Amino acid sequence: SEMTGDMQRFFEAFCTAFAEFDGALIAQRYATPYTSLNVEGALQVFGTQEKIAQYFQGFLNKYHEQGCRACRFQKMQVVPLGQMSVLASVTWELLRDDQSVASRWRESYNLTRGASNELRIYASTDHVEIE
Repeated sequence: SEMTGDMQRFFEAFCTAFAEFDGALIAQRYATPYTSLNVEGALQVFGTQEKIAQYFQGFLNKYHEQGCRACRFQKMQVVPLGQMSVLASVTWELLRDDQSVASRWRESYNLTRGASNELRIYASTDHVEIE
């Protein structure tokens, strides 16, 4: 479907941005407010692009220190929620220089189209179990 193609392109662009290890660049893909539910069950809400950028910069710094240099996504599932929103789930893999997998997890995203028609994440949920 068209939405599946849009999501494929969205996550491919996300991977390209991730490789820059720049939280502000990642934050551009998120709407405000943005709500995150992590694997420990902690719910966090970020009201500004600056707070989103700081949040992701913390992860990016940690990943880089652990040897991560890139990421990829697999097993994408897309559920359209009308014409303007979508639920997408992917399995992420963080990759070292030699392309070995440093970390893997599954995450779901709620996205909506903004005024410019670009998809933006407004909520994400880390899955407690990968499969």
